[in-house]
Parts: sequence; C-alpha cells; structure tokens
Amino acid sequence: MKHGLFITGTGTGVGKTLVTAGVVRYLRRRGVDAVPMKPVQTGGIPNPAGIRAPDLEFSLAAAEIALAPDERELAAPYIYEPACSPHLAGRIERRYPEIPRIARCARALLERRQAVVTEGAGGLLVPLDENHTMLDLMKELDFPVVLAAHDGLGTINHTLLSLQVLRGAGLEVLGVVFNALEPPMPEDEYIREDNPKTIARLSGVRILGQIPYLEGIAPDRAGLWERFETHTPGLETILERIRRP
Repeated sequence: MKHGLFITGTGTGVGKTLVTAGVVRYLRRRGVDAVPMKPVQTGGIPNPAGIRAPDLEFSLAAAEIALAPDERELAAPYIYEPACSPHLAGRIERRYPEIPRIARCARALLERRQAVVTEGAGGLLVPLDENHTMLDLMKELDFPVVLAAHDGLGTINHTLLSLQVLRGAGLEVLGVVFNALEPPMPEDEYIREDNPKTIARLSGVRILGQIPYLEGIAPDRAGLWERFETHTPGLETILERIRRP
C-alpha cells in the first residue's frame, strides 16, 4: 500500500494545515505509516538549524513524528522566508519551485512510507513560477484531493469554483472539509448550516467534515484532535481510500 493525498484549499487561511495535521494524525493512529509534506512553504522561519516550514512543523508535532534530516528535506523541498505567493517568493530569492523536483521528493517519501499527505500553498491557481500553478503540481502528482474551505458567507462560490477546476483537471476529489475561521455569531448560524448542504447538493461532492471555531490552535492543545475527529466523520472515507490497493 503506497498512496498520496493532496490537501488543497479555496484560498489562503482556510485551514489546510489543520486538516493536513489532523489527517496525518488520524492515519498514523490507525496503523498507517503516513507523513506530511509541504512542497512549497512561504513565510519560513529562520533558526540555527536552518529555515523551517511552520506548516510542516505543526503537522509533525500533531502526529508526534520525528523526521531524519534527509526526510525533512524531502518533505519540505522549497522553503522561502518572504510571506507571499510562491512565484513572488521564488522571484525574490531567484529560485522558483520546480514541479519535477517536488514529484521526485514525493516519490522518494512514498518509497519509505505508506502514505504522504501533501499540503498545498494558497488555492488551486496560485502561481508557482511565471508559467505554472499549484494545479499543475497537483496534476503531476495525481493524488486524490481533499478541499479545505471556510464555512461562512461567500464560500459557496469559492468552493464550487474550486471543485469545478479540480474536476476539469481530471483529479479525484474525496470531499470537502469546512472550517470556521472566526468566533461563531448566532445571527450567522443559518448561513453556516446551509452552506455545506447547498454545496453538496450542487456539486455532488461528499462533505467530510465541518469543524467549529477552535481558539488558540496548537498541536499539543488538550482535546483539539478529539474535537477535530468528532467533527470530521469523513476521515473514515480518507482511511478507506488510503488502504485501497
């Protein structure tokens, strides 16, 4: 059993890292040797050991994984300090992310592990260089996709457009996970309740979960992952797909 999974989003700040960490943690606790991958990280954090990818570090801490230095490099081949679009960070640092290299890193990880859960950067059409987008990377990897989206006003359009692009690219979409990005407002509850139902009806895509607002997210926060799993019943769907021969 060797499988990849790609976590993408309708945009920036929609909970991709939370979903990636939660999925990796869930798979490992059910006997799957899964590791996270963050092919392109902007907003990298310099430290004495070298620049680190905060999204990857979050997922590793959540799943209690310690990667050897060579695996860590495979899991985060491109880390940029500027916190901006990958193409702009690549232009500033004069080294763009290269899709063939990322694909080689993913394959190398899969030679060592049973599953690689890959987290994108931004949305589907965020540029990686002057000519290629995140979607081009996704098509090259050809992993099944989980789409992360916010659950508030405006998400119907963003989510349906993203699903249309994914399907047009011929990618397998396992479903959508919604995240509450702001503290709940009682007067907006009817919107958050209706959005997943409307998107499921119009797209025919499975809703994998709807995660409530989680304040002070940290990988070791007490009760965080239990709550994540409670509100993401579609994790079983992901596990079944990963276990498929």
